[in-house]
Amino acid sequence: MSNDPKNGSTDNPASSNFLRGIIEDDLASGRHANRTDKNGQPLPQVVTRFPPEPNGYLHIGHAKSICLNFGLARDFDGRCTMRFDDTNPTKEEQEYVDTILDSVKWLGFGWKDASGDHLYFASDYFDQMYAMAEYLITAGHAYIDSQSADDMAKNRGNFGEPGKNSPFRDRPVEESLDLFRRMKAGEFKDGEHILRAKIDMASPNMNMRDPAIYRIRHAHHHRTGDKWCVYPMYDFAHPIEDAIENVTHSLCTLEFQDHRPFYNWVLDHLAEGGFFKKPLPHQYEFARLNLTYAITSKRKLLQLVEEKIVDGWDDPRMPTIVGIRRRGYTPEAIQLFTDRIGVAKADSWIDMSTLEGALRDDLDAKAPRATAVLRPLKLIIDNFPEGETVECSAPVHPHHPERGNRSFPISRELWIEQEDFMEVPSKGYFRLFPGNKVRLRYGYVVECVGADKGADGNVIAVHCTYFPDSKSGTEGSANYKVKGNIHWVSAAHALEAEVRLYDRLFTDAHPDAGGKDFKQALNPNSKEVITAYLEPGLSSAQPDEKFQFERHGYFVADRIDSKAGKPVFNRAVTLKDSWGK
Repeated sequence: MSNDPKNGSTDNPASSNFLRGIIEDDLASGRHANRTDKNGQPLPQVVTRFPPEPNGYLHIGHAKSICLNFGLARDFDGRCTMRFDDTNPTKEEQEYVDTILDSVKWLGFGWKDASGDHLYFASDYFDQMYAMAEYLITAGHAYIDSQSADDMAKNRGNFGEPGKNSPFRDRPVEESLDLFRRMKAGEFKDGEHILRAKIDMASPNMNMRDPAIYRIRHAHHHRTGDKWCVYPMYDFAHPIEDAIENVTHSLCTLEFQDHRPFYNWVLDHLAEGGFFKKPLPHQYEFARLNLTYAITSKRKLLQLVEEKIVDGWDDPRMPTIVGIRRRGYTPEAIQLFTDRIGVAKADSWIDMSTLEGALRDDLDAKAPRATAVLRPLKLIIDNFPEGETVECSAPVHPHHPERGNRSFPISRELWIEQEDFMEVPSKGYFRLFPGNKVRLRYGYVVECVGADKGADGNVIAVHCTYFPDSKSGTEGSANYKVKGNIHWVSAAHALEAEVRLYDRLFTDAHPDAGGKDFKQALNPNSKEVITAYLEPGLSSAQPDEKFQFERHGYFVADRIDSKAGKPVFNRAVTLKDSWGK
C-alpha cells in the first residue's frame, strides 16, 4: 500500500495529516540535510523510531504508531529505527522483546536498510547515559537528592502551588558526584538517593520541577544482567536515545506533550556539553488511538489474562496484535484502518466498526469463498437415488473468474441451516416450508414436502423432492423461477469442524470510562464454540488461511489449533455490522 507524498492525492487521509506537512516543510528547508553518522556516512533527512518498552504485548494502539513511524519513513525515503526502551528491569522480559519484533514484522515493516541493522536497545547506551548524567552534575545542572519519596512528593507542590526546593538542592558538585558514583557501585539501597535535574521547582509545568533522571534499582536486567544498579528514567533516556540514533522527528502521543520542555532541556544541555550536534531531534505529539468496545490498559489486559476471562494474550477477542492476528486480521487491513483514521492533534474515539470495515474491505477482494452450515438441520431429498452423488461447482471468487471453480458433491442427505426451514412461514419468508420451492445454491431446485419431529416436537429433518433438470449451470435451470436460495453441504462428504464464533468482548462502547468496572461490561456472547459442517475442500485449509463463508462472514483457520486435515476456524468478522444503530 503506497502513500506517495509526491502524487498530489488529497483523497487519502494519510496524505494530508499534519505530520506529513511538518516533514515536507523540513525537507523543503533542508533542516536535516547534509548530516552524517558517527562513521561519516550520509544520513536520511527523515529518521523516525518506534520505541516500545518490552513490558507487555503490543495492542492496536501500538499498531497505529508502528504504521505511522515506519510508514512516514518509507514514504519519505527515510529510516525508522526499532528501539526498545528497556530502562526498567523489574518489568521487562525477553518474551516481550520477541513478540514485539514479530508483530512489527507481521505488519510488514523492518529495520534493516543498505546502511545496516537499526535494531537498538536503551541498554546499549547505558554507559553513555551515565557519562552524560555525570556531566550534568559537574555542570551544575543536576544533584543527588536524599529526601524520602514521601518528602519529595510533598515538596513537589501541585498545579495550584509551587514546589519547594529540596534541602539537598545546593549540595556541592563534588558531593553529588561522589554519591552518584557510590550509587553506581551499589553502596545504597533502592530509594535511598536519586539524581534530579536542577531546573525550577516553581515551574507551572510539573514535569520541570527538578525531575528525577536516575534511580537505584537492584534488579536483574534481561540484557545487561547485574552490571547496573542505577537506571535512567524514561524522560531522561528518551531524548538521548533519539539523538544517538539521529532521529529527526520523534513522534509521541499527546500525553507526552507536557514532557516536551524537559526533552528539549536534556538535549540542549547535552549539546552544550559537546555530546550532540544541532539540529537536534524534535518531538511532535499526535492523538493516541481510542477504540470503542475495547480496552488498551496493559494492567487491565493483564487482569483479563490472569483471571482467565480470556484464553491468553492471543485470544482473538483481545485488542493485542497477536490477538487480532489470530482473529483473522491482515496487515493490509490494519494499514488501511490507520490510513482511514488519519493522524489528529486532539483525542477522539474511533468506532470499532471502522476497524471491522477495513477488514471486510480487505478480505472481500481476496478471500476465497466457501460454503458452511453453522446451525445444521438435516435435509433429505426423497427422490434422489440412494448412494449416488452429482458434482456441483461454484467460483472460488465471484469477481475473479481467473481463479477458477471449486467443486463439491450433492447427495441424498444434506445439511442446511436451521433458519432455512419454517413449518409455518412468516410473511415475506421465501425459504423452505411445506409446498414451497427453493434453489439449493449451485445445485437443484427442490420442493419441501414435510418434516420429521422428535419426541419433544422439534423438527429433526426436513423432506423434499428435487427436479433433475433444474441443476445450476444447465439449460433446464432457466425453467425454474424461485425466490429462495439456500446453502447446503452433503452430509456424507462434509467436513465436520470446530468453529469459534467471536464477537466484541464488551457490550459497552466505553467499558472502563469514568472509573467503571470494565468487567461488568463483558459480553457473555463474545465466544461461542460450535460444530459446523463445511464443504469438503476446506479440509486442506492451512493455518492463517482466510475464507468468506458465504452468508456468514470471514473466517480464518486458527494458526495455533489447526492440524493437518482438521482445521479449526475462527470468525474474524461478520459480513455486515451487526452492532450498527
